Amino acid sequence: MAGRRVAAPRPAPVGVRVGWREAIAATVGGLGFELVDVERAQRGLLRIFIDRIAGRTYSVPGEFITVDDCEQVTRQLQYVLEVEGLEYSRLEVSSPGLDRPLRTEADFQRFAGQAVQITLKVPFQGRKSWQGVLTLAAPVAADGAAPAPADDPGPAPGAWSLVFKDGKAEQVLGFKLEEVREARLVPVVDFKGRKTRSDSGEAGPAEAAPHQAAAPGTDGG
Repeated sequence: MAGRRVAAPRPAPVGVRVGWREAIAATVGGLGFELVDVERAQRGLLRIFIDRIAGRTYSVPGEFITVDDCEQVTRQLQYVLEVEGLEYSRLEVSSPGLDRPLRTEADFQRFAGQAVQITLKVPFQGRKSWQGVLTLAAPVAADGAAPAPADDPGPAPGAWSLVFKDGKAEQVLGFKLEEVREARLVPVVDFKGRKTRSDSGEAGPAEAAPHQAAAPGTDGG
């Protein structure tokens, strides 16, 4: 980003070698972004998904990742991955997309109030996949009991809940993060012209191809 100096991540102490995944996370975080996911695909493609950190100020204002953000991270990662000795044929840095995965407590807090789809580790009422609006769970009473919402099809409320419609009735599914195998935002298309993640100008991938291909799925960390 022009006109702004960004400190490089602090290197590991001499004699301490971190894995390449840890090196990627440290580099992305050191540049002021969130590492959402890392994917090693066939033919040596290394995909890095990044996002802006909520509440942080950037030289180019906005909530969503820009092309300049991706290019900045790409340049720094090329250097770091060379030092780490990770072989790849192509490096691709991009935004996490409309169906952004939610992996941490911070992710859930950031996107509370939005439509998400979760996949449970263990089926409930014969299904693992549930979709609704992500909300904080019902508050716990002074005696430690959590009041169950009317017509609640789920277990006693945990840390989070999904609010969804079943026919005309509003239902609530309570769950805890450790019960979730996967969670993703549900892409929202707004035909009234309001800005959403679908038309926000999120950046496509910035690519680089400096190295020899690595075997797909090989973890160098």
